[in-house]
Amino acid sequence: MQVSSLNEVKIYSLSCGKSLPEWLSDRKKRALQKKDVDVRRRIELIQDFEMPTVCTTIKVSKDGQYILATGTYKPRVRCYDTYQLSLKFERCLDSEVVTFETLSDDYSKIVFLHNDRYIEFHSQSGFYYKTRIPKFGRDFSYHYPSCDLYFVGASSEVYRLNLEQGRYLNPLQTDAAFGCVQGHVECWDPRTRGRVGLLDCALSSVTADSEINSLPTISALKFNGALTMAVGTSTGQVLLYDLRSDKPLLVKDHQYGLPIKSVHFQDSLDLILSADSRIIKMWNKNSGKIFTSLEPEHDLNDVCLYPNSGMLLTASETPKMGIYYIPVLGPAPRWCSFLDNLTEELEENPESTVYDDYKFVTKKDLENLGLTHLIGSPFLRAYMHGFFMDIRLYHKVKLMVNPFAYEEYRKDKIRQKIEETRAQRVQLKKLPKVNKELALKLIEEEEEKQKSTWKKKVKSLPNILTDDRFKVMFENPDFQVDEESEEFRLLNPLVSKISEKRKKKLRLLEQQELHEKEEEEEPEGKPSDAESSESSDDEKDWVEEVRKQRRLLLQEEKVKRRERLREDQQTVLQPQFYEIKAGEEFRSFKDAATKQKLMNKTLEDRLKLEAKNGTLSVSDTTVGSKQLTFTLKRSEQQKQQQEAEKLHRQERKTLRRSAGHLRSRPRRGRPFH
Repeated sequence: MQVSSLNEVKIYSLSCGKSLPEWLSDRKKRALQKKDVDVRRRIELIQDFEMPTVCTTIKVSKDGQYILATGTYKPRVRCYDTYQLSLKFERCLDSEVVTFETLSDDYSKIVFLHNDRYIEFHSQSGFYYKTRIPKFGRDFSYHYPSCDLYFVGASSEVYRLNLEQGRYLNPLQTDAAFGCVQGHVECWDPRTRGRVGLLDCALSSVTADSEINSLPTISALKFNGALTMAVGTSTGQVLLYDLRSDKPLLVKDHQYGLPIKSVHFQDSLDLILSADSRIIKMWNKNSGKIFTSLEPEHDLNDVCLYPNSGMLLTASETPKMGIYYIPVLGPAPRWCSFLDNLTEELEENPESTVYDDYKFVTKKDLENLGLTHLIGSPFLRAYMHGFFMDIRLYHKVKLMVNPFAYEEYRKDKIRQKIEETRAQRVQLKKLPKVNKELALKLIEEEEEKQKSTWKKKVKSLPNILTDDRFKVMFENPDFQVDEESEEFRLLNPLVSKISEKRKKKLRLLEQQELHEKEEEEEPEGKPSDAESSESSDDEKDWVEEVRKQRRLLLQEEKVKRRERLREDQQTVLQPQFYEIKAGEEFRSFKDAATKQKLMNKTLEDRLKLEAKNGTLSVSDTTVGSKQLTFTLKRSEQQKQQQEAEKLHRQERKTLRRSAGHLRSRPRRGRPFH
């Protein structure tokens, strides 16, 4: 059982209990059921409450004893007996079911609307009759007083099938359909077979807060009594109407932009349950305030509220059908009344998670634990970008790798508690260790904002110093602003003027921190004429200051180049001594001079020169990067020497005589060793 809470409303998921991994064999699952108490105590409220692939619709019979659901694949209908908590029967169908309706109190009379225009009637024994409508159907409803079935679909006509006479009656001619793609809802009186009203839901669903990219069409409709009606649109709005007025009483937006799948009324708490494919929202029908919400793991296809109880049944894009119990909505049904006692006992238990006996670790975690040698062994089960391993093995290895982890954790918690108590004391106006000038600037701006808000009552924005997202900028030294850099001087040309007074304040604050004076405030005076004139500089002064900074940067660069050239010349003019090794010839000092000239050139010029000489080649690799190949350049003397050696080897090969006819014989009288 899985427990979630929103707005202090507990929701118990009876179909999402502790599950086992799919890759475990049946033998291991049976062994776990014998050993593990949690696995053995899993709640399976109704046996085999699932479909082979997907469940599309789910409903409860009028007497509350049977739960019917349709799904794929193959198309089928399953009926569950709640008194026996098991499957009663299963029938396969020829095509997928759009929707169905039970005409009797139990399952003995069922009507199915298929997606191939067929209408299929089932009795208690099985298939009974099949007929067809002219157009593809989308929904239908049964009118009990006249015994008529009303079918709507891809047509402007509403087809009527009278079950008492066994024949089709004249269809109702509408402007579109009852809940149509134009966003209209037409109200018809079956006694006079005439239209009595028209509601423009598309226009009413557009509010100031809603964002709509397409025309809202009708996707769900539900009545509560004779006068109250709820309409769901394809853009995610639910409109609550009183049929005596053409204006909606309330418009509730799901904020997801997804079509509304179903709408239900809960009269005991004046709630409306509206669901799209992602979320089920429960809200008050008088005020629109959210009561609670439920967001399953998979997309929803249909939602059914069990009558007079707090149980929800869901059909979603997964084989398993969902069962949720919300005690606030009502008691548990009579056939599972034990849920009330069970939920009371489980209120204090923590929420269980999926795969409690296994720990998911990545490859980096394995490297930190020193368990990379277990990859490929039965101890690790590969899953997505990591591995599953036994939680007991993980805890043992974690304890061996870092035996003092708990002590460090305990010390950190104690340190945090001490810092929290210190924060409650009276503090001085302290500055952070990193970016002190920036922090002081922000403090001054905040004081000016407070003055303006006190005078003009202007809404102030949050400060960066109090925002946790920018906390690292004033703690990590890597974020220190370098005021001597070229980018800072060009982007902030006026900082040097404005920051003079701020630096004085910064020195005063540092002296206050050194002397540890408490509650010492700096006198605030009116800004001087120079400061006010500087703050009112126009764009022209700013451009001139930028040009001035650029000129200074160019002058500094020229001075650096001159100093570098002077150092290079001094290194060239200094006498240098060379040692000539044996076997080498004397080389002139011109090579050193040319090499020095080459070093003075830029990298681009050197690469072009080497590419021209053939010593450097550039090629593209398969991964999109560049590859450089460098070949050593040989002098003319080395080439001549290499050519002479090659000729000498060829001459030796021609003059070489074979010595195979000579054999060594041992001398007589002396042993051969």
